[in-house]
Amino acid sequence: MGSEIRSEVGRLRAVIVHRPDLELHRLTPGNKDELLFDELVWVEKAREEHDAFSATIADSGAQVLHLSTLLEEVLTDRELAFEFVEAHVTEDLCGRRLAERVRRFLLELTVPDLVRHLIGGVTLEEVGETEGLVAALHGPDDFILTPLPNAVFMRDSSVWVGSGAILNPMNRPVRQRETNLLRLVYGLHPLFAGSPIWFGDQPGEHYPASVEGGDVLVVGDRGLAIGISERTTPSGAAALAAQLFEQNVIDRILAVELPKARSTMHLDTVVTMVDVDAFVLYTKIRHQVRVLQVTSGAKGHLKVDEVEDLVAGLAWATGLGEVRTIEPPIHSIQAEREQWNDANNTFALAPGEVVAYERNVATNEVLEDAGITVHRIPSYELPRGRGGPRCMTCPVRRDPLPS
Repeated sequence: MGSEIRSEVGRLRAVIVHRPDLELHRLTPGNKDELLFDELVWVEKAREEHDAFSATIADSGAQVLHLSTLLEEVLTDRELAFEFVEAHVTEDLCGRRLAERVRRFLLELTVPDLVRHLIGGVTLEEVGETEGLVAALHGPDDFILTPLPNAVFMRDSSVWVGSGAILNPMNRPVRQRETNLLRLVYGLHPLFAGSPIWFGDQPGEHYPASVEGGDVLVVGDRGLAIGISERTTPSGAAALAAQLFEQNVIDRILAVELPKARSTMHLDTVVTMVDVDAFVLYTKIRHQVRVLQVTSGAKGHLKVDEVEDLVAGLAWATGLGEVRTIEPPIHSIQAEREQWNDANNTFALAPGEVVAYERNVATNEVLEDAGITVHRIPSYELPRGRGGPRCMTCPVRRDPLPS
């Protein structure tokens, strides 16, 4: 397919998404916090909204690739399916007796059902095992293989920069299997044959350092912005920067230290790129962040210089020297409400053309007044997981921007 990402806003040609499924049906009041959701989701409505989102992308001319389909196309090879299940359903996970039973359960499924349960999880009742210590200490609804409800947020587990991918070491244990699924796809699906993995090629690599894709913005042909957040650690950002510099993938990284809060979970919750020289920005964040310019230094070390202003830092990272920001001048209460519902988490289809949640009325109007075309998508249920249109996408190919 020739994957290539050199900006956040080049004309989109191909993107990976995941349509909500079994994993969101598994959320309960008792497990939602552990699975990183604030609320339960009306799954059928969420699927309708996600379908509308995918249709908006497809109507722009881009290819919409579904994670489940990509996995099915890889795991049709039964030998590969066996190896993957063996590697992820271990005795350390659930004990020897139960591990054997879970593997058998998964491998006896059809390929679509196998993929559905790799993402949606496996309960003790589904396996039908009642013997052994582990089974004796679990109830029938307990998960032997934990569901991945955050898989809908495809941005976090992997990021494409240039011609290769970053496989992110996720911060929360309940999300780490998401990256393993992408590692399988990128390593074995023909669409991605020959594409390099810049970072995170091996499972468990870099732990306990962590990086999540919501903190990584490809702001220029040779520049990134990386959030240092509650999910991306300083050591994770440093390890990623060092490897990208070493492999000559980029020249500049702007590190943005965010408040460690749910409302600023990732960098893209407060700023996203909407045009070749423009960002939509949550105004309050400008005075709450620390900004550092990072370049390659002597002997493989990082050279770090502090910058006073976020916008000046973004201009430096893009390589343009100057950028404009769109900062909705709306009442502080409304601004906080819309920021909580990912008003600043837009997804670019092309320069000056973005997808946004329809519920963020004021921010969308401000974007349009600034000359940005806004495609509004339904947003009753999808925002309950605290993620917006950018969060739900992993672009793998965009057109280059004009030089």
